[in-house]
Amino acid sequence: MHDTQSSGLITFGTLRPRKLLGWAILLAGLALPFVHLLQRILADPVLTAALQAGSVAALATALGTVPVLLSQRLSDRAQDTLFGFGAGVMLAACAFSLIIPGLAAANAGGAGPWRSGMTVGAAILLGGIVLLALERWLPHEHFIKGKEGPEARTLKRTWLFVFAIALHNLPEGLAIGVGFAGTDPMRAGALATGIAIQDVPEGLVVAVALLAAGYRRSVAVGLGMASGLIEPVGAVIGAAVISYSAALLPWGLGFAAGAMLFVISHEIIPESHRKGHEAWATGGLMLGFVLMMLLDTALG
Repeated sequence: MHDTQSSGLITFGTLRPRKLLGWAILLAGLALPFVHLLQRILADPVLTAALQAGSVAALATALGTVPVLLSQRLSDRAQDTLFGFGAGVMLAACAFSLIIPGLAAANAGGAGPWRSGMTVGAAILLGGIVLLALERWLPHEHFIKGKEGPEARTLKRTWLFVFAIALHNLPEGLAIGVGFAGTDPMRAGALATGIAIQDVPEGLVVAVALLAAGYRRSVAVGLGMASGLIEPVGAVIGAAVISYSAALLPWGLGFAAGAMLFVISHEIIPESHRKGHEAWATGGLMLGFVLMMLLDTALG
């Protein structure tokens, strides 16, 4: 009996290292393409700058979740004011950091006023249409409206919130990347700074909303911190596309603006006006707009 137990223990002991080695080899194989991709990104100064700026925005989002980790709660009025503030920052970023530079880039490429306006306008509409399609196709859950998209009932609510967060933050990352690839560094820095500033209260609002929806504090904070990780990815994608062809710059700037406008109108403003604090939400929006305008005009 003793020998049988010993042989069983020996067999288990010999198999466990083999399984661990197998998993290590598998993970290493999966990691190699990402390491190669990271090396290529770091070799390009534009992509590196976009990655760094997107990472700062992600860190700002994570920083915003700290009060929830420390057991702090926000009133509904404060949440709606922060929603409005984020909408104002994004609106100003669309106008001063994306649309106006997009028109200037089209003019510099030889297009007249009408052609420039039509190019950027078409790109804005395209960005909104793509976000609308993603919003319709991907199952996700709004903080207040509830579940939307195909097969939403079959997915866990946590993943529905993750999809919603990704849809919200992707345009911000794209805007950062397009800014660094196509505009001057000062203007791109102003855009990235404004987005990072509004990401702090955004991370807080996301974590508070998840907590209010019934998630454990650790899950709410973890998802809030992770919600910003899509931004460096989007920043690199946006910068890579624009770096590929300068002719795409007006389209890229307009597309990022359209995607952000869709999120502002479809997600942020409706959420900030649902609980009867419209005046506070509007005040936050105007404050955020003015702050981003000052950052853009002073730094750009």
